[in-house]
This record gives sequence, structure tokens and C-alpha cells, in this order.
Amino acid sequence: MKIAVCAPARSISPAGAARVAAFAALYYPQVELVIDPQSFLVEGHFAGNDRVRAETFLKYANDPSVNAIWFGRGGYGSNRILREVMPELGAAARDKSYLGFSDMGFLLGALYARRIGKPVHGPMASNVTERSSGIPVGRALGWLVDQDRRVLEPTLDGRPAACFNLVILCALLGTPWVPDLTDHILYLEEVGESYYRIDRLLFQMANATQLKGIAGVRLGSVTDVPADEGAEQFGETLDQMMERWCRDMGVPYLGRARVGHDADNMVVPFGVAGGL
Repeated sequence: MKIAVCAPARSISPAGAARVAAFAALYYPQVELVIDPQSFLVEGHFAGNDRVRAETFLKYANDPSVNAIWFGRGGYGSNRILREVMPELGAAARDKSYLGFSDMGFLLGALYARRIGKPVHGPMASNVTERSSGIPVGRALGWLVDQDRRVLEPTLDGRPAACFNLVILCALLGTPWVPDLTDHILYLEEVGESYYRIDRLLFQMANATQLKGIAGVRLGSVTDVPADEGAEQFGETLDQMMERWCRDMGVPYLGRARVGHDADNMVVPFGVAGGL
């Protein structure tokens, strides 16, 4: 099996790449892991300019020898290449998995909207640290290589699902890149946002015409909330916030989930997970 790593947004470090390559070699020796040099480029905020990032993604997406694209890192930037890459995806792009989260939600959502390949929300190649002991990347490889159901988010129940960072989902709304999520369970997570900003994003979600018809919402982890901008200052917990906006939206709030910017980030394939 051949898995390619590229970085459509921010770059990864050579040290991080070495760690993930060593992990894959040890636990998944049947995998040929190709980490493109573009993943290490630094041009301002980005892993190379827009053209380079787009060309690298297309190189692997359209390569029939590549079974999966495993995104290196999020940050910001994959939205800037959507208009260039989406029309250029050929037949080979429809046969592979694409795995990542955070800013990669732009690509995952756009791919799912066009039913291209198998988009998957899950840990990225940069998510191997001493603190995590490689557990997140083990989940990612477990799904890509073996379709291991043990790595799936445990509340997946056979209904179609999609998972996004809340900021990314709201940025997609009103654009041609947001998928039809009718009858889907929508999984959300967030990082680095104050509670009032989360509430404002949920207002947009609850009133978005493109999200009418979803079957329910689950909330994953909300991490790195700025100091003094959490529940105590805002006056509501996250669950109270979710219940209120889901009530306005007319869909059930189904509770918490194990997705997010932390080591507990489980795998959520877009659509119906295989075997469920």
C-alpha cells in the first residue's frame, strides 16, 4: 500500500516527519510512506506558495499507484487551492482515501460535495509526539491500511456522518464547496476560540440554509479556549450552547463525541463508515 503525505496548508517539520516514518515502518511495514519535500517548505504562513501546494496535491491525487493521501498538517491555506485543484481531479482521484482534519476540512468537504474519493476526518501525519506516544497516527494508519473499526468514533451508528472544525464549516457555508449533509450526523470540534465566538459561529450554523435537513449534531472537544473567555465569563456551558442552537435549528443535540484537536481524536469517515 502506498500512502502519500503532502501539506496543502502549513508545513511539517523534518523531525516530525522522521517520527511518523519510523512509526509507520515499525507498525505498518507493508506501507510505502512517501513524504513529499513540499511538506517542509516554508513561504510565509504556508508550505510553499498556492501553486506549489496545488500541484503537489494533484500529483498524488491523480497518481493511480497512490492508495491514500494523508495530510501533513492543518493551520490555514487549503481553501486557497480549491478552485485550482477540484476541476483537475481525474479518475485515479476517485479511488483513494483523503485523511486529515482542522483546515483540511476545506478539502474534505469539497471532495465529499463532489463524491470524489473517501474523505476521512482523523489525525494527521504531524500528530505524533512523545506525549501522544503515536496513538493518534496509529488510528489514522489503522483506518487507512486495515479499515480497523476500533479506531472509529464510538457514537457512529450506521447513519451518514461528516466532521468539521466549526470555523471551517462556517467558512464553507455560502460557497459551492459545502457538501449536501441531508440526513447526516454533523460532528463538530474547535480549538483556540472564545465562547462568545463559538456562540456566534453556532448562530451561523443554525441559520444556514445549506444545512437544513441534517439529522443531528454532536460536539467533540473544544480546546485552548483563551483565558477568561470560557463558560464562567460567558454564562453558559458548551452543552447549553449546543442545546439552544440545535433547538433553534430544529435538530437534536446528541451529546459529546471523541473528535478534536487532542490525542483523543478518533476517526470519522464522511458518509457511512465501512462495516457499520
